[in-house]
Amino acid sequence: YAWDWKGAGLFAIGGVIGTFLGRRFLFDAVRILGPSRASVFHSTAPAFALVAAWLLADEILGPAEIGLMVVVWVGLWLTQPRTGSLQALSPEMVRKGMVVGLLTVAGFGFGNVLRGLAMRAWDEAALGTVVASLAALACQFVVTRNWGRIGAQLRGAERKAVWLYLGCGVFTSLGSIFISLAMTRIEIALAVLVVHTTPLVIFPVSVFLLKNREQLNARTLLGAILVLSGIVLLAVR
Repeated sequence: YAWDWKGAGLFAIGGVIGTFLGRRFLFDAVRILGPSRASVFHSTAPAFALVAAWLLADEILGPAEIGLMVVVWVGLWLTQPRTGSLQALSPEMVRKGMVVGLLTVAGFGFGNVLRGLAMRAWDEAALGTVVASLAALACQFVVTRNWGRIGAQLRGAERKAVWLYLGCGVFTSLGSIFISLAMTRIEIALAVLVVHTTPLVIFPVSVFLLKNREQLNARTLLGAILVLSGIVLLAVR
């Protein structure tokens, strides 16, 4: 392979914006709004990716593609758990939550588009993912305080939980590699959209492995059907 500073730089910026800032704002949104409301924000990230791909990568989708993306978005919205009323939150908390939620989806959307641009300059998905991860990790080191307390928490943590977190990191990195590869074969906005169909994977795991059947109902099944239909039609268009 040949090292490319432009591609590596785009991967690094994408890691800072998407992996570090996007997830940091997502955790803040969960803390302020709660997980259900935060997940609704997260599902809108493909809309920001569509705008970012148009602004940064000169991608223009036709009416048919945009229409199918809307079908998938509606399906994703239906698969989200009911959020409850915002009246339970103070006006200040609602404002903070909205701002943080928008920053979350903007971070994920623009971060993924930067990965797509990086792949056009430097077709090294695996190495680029390492660069992005290291850039995000460096940011985490800079902002982290009280390392002694963190070390004590790690030493006292359940070993199974630590291994599960490590496994999540490995599989998330593999996902980043595959989405980078996908962006070289389909439009960036469509690749980001497919990535956000993870509820279709979460539902079977939740129902059959975790025995959680509460969120599996007619509403979520209709959402899953819309998501699958839209993805299939986009794939064979």
